[in-house]
Amino acid sequence: MPNRKVTYRMYPNAVQSERLLEMLGLHQRLYNTALEDRIRVYKETGNGLSFVDQCKALTQWRKAVPALAGLNAQSEQVTLKRLHLAFQHFFRRVKNGETPGFPRFKSIHRYPGWGYKTHGDGWKFHAGEAGKHGHLYLQSVGQISVRGKARTPGQPVTCEILHKAGKWVASVTLEVEAIQREHGDRICTFDWGLTEFLTIATPQGMETIANPRHLRDQLAELKRLGQEVSRKIRMAQRLSGRQRGFPISANLRKALQHLARLHAKIARQRKDFLHQTSDWLVSQFGAIATEVLAVKNMVRDGGIRKRGLNREIHAAAPATFLKMVRTKAEEAGSWYEEAPTREIKPTQRCHACWTLPDEKKKLSDREHRCACGAACGRDENAALVLLRWLEARLSGREPSEVWSGGSFTVSKHEGTTPLVGV
Repeated sequence: MPNRKVTYRMYPNAVQSERLLEMLGLHQRLYNTALEDRIRVYKETGNGLSFVDQCKALTQWRKAVPALAGLNAQSEQVTLKRLHLAFQHFFRRVKNGETPGFPRFKSIHRYPGWGYKTHGDGWKFHAGEAGKHGHLYLQSVGQISVRGKARTPGQPVTCEILHKAGKWVASVTLEVEAIQREHGDRICTFDWGLTEFLTIATPQGMETIANPRHLRDQLAELKRLGQEVSRKIRMAQRLSGRQRGFPISANLRKALQHLARLHAKIARQRKDFLHQTSDWLVSQFGAIATEVLAVKNMVRDGGIRKRGLNREIHAAAPATFLKMVRTKAEEAGSWYEEAPTREIKPTQRCHACWTLPDEKKKLSDREHRCACGAACGRDENAALVLLRWLEARLSGREPSEVWSGGSFTVSKHEGTTPLVGV
């Protein structure tokens, strides 16, 4: 049975908020203590501690520290499991020759929250009418009102309590029986970009979806709030005589909260736009294709010369968008495929004559002009190249086979071949 995460906004009262902050601090100190214990044992014996070893030590810690005994035991095991996974990822990166990134001690401001792994053990979710809103019970906290709604109802499995920009949210994992999502009966291909977020090519014509640019619209306000925070930090450092560990005043804390809330607002706007756009694509089209995007390569080089471009690429979140489209298409039983960019070269190839230019187009070349007489926008040409490629992929099949709903899963692009001469 598939799982789906649903985020609910929590509305604790003053007493509950104080208790939640206290629990957050306890889990943060438990994480750091467990990390310190692993480092100490390794230095003394040359051997590391396992997750099971630290769970056994947790039993003794709970007996010695009444505050830890007041927390749910399974939630403390989840915290230890997160540290265990951090070490697993560290050793994996060392083995693969990547930059390791040793697990670090976390301050209270960088510790996001804690989790529960069994519904009914330390937490219980009570959904409202028609699955909308409800109440969340937490051990030693009580009933907390929550707002939110799951698109697909299901049974609660696990829960994470997160503290973001001064607000509390609960991320509940639901086990659902089936994903109900409808798809359209048309075909389309799209080219992702920054001028237009999507340039969509269909047999009926071209469509575009504008790039909302949520981050760029708030850059001036972000700069103002960032400068205000920096100014108050320098003042606190000068008054205390310390560069680190200086006291945080109420004004500085308020400025930090304002900056964090604006960043959180931009992130919510971006996520909402990506979800709505990917849902619209799947609901309108039964066969969707695009090209493989190597986002890391797109933002790798350039330095200050590409700072603005790299910022806009990150702000548009192309990798997240493609992942959403891929998941929703699989849920709806649609055909979704990513064309091999290095073989097809959609931005370079002409959609009319299927040839490559003698001189490679630069990123600044926004118009496509070919010796065969074809002329259009660069993104339009790329979308039309992908459309021709997709139509060839679907040719030779009966319509009932192509639009059979659940007969196709997400297609892999590794086995595709270039369609030269089609």
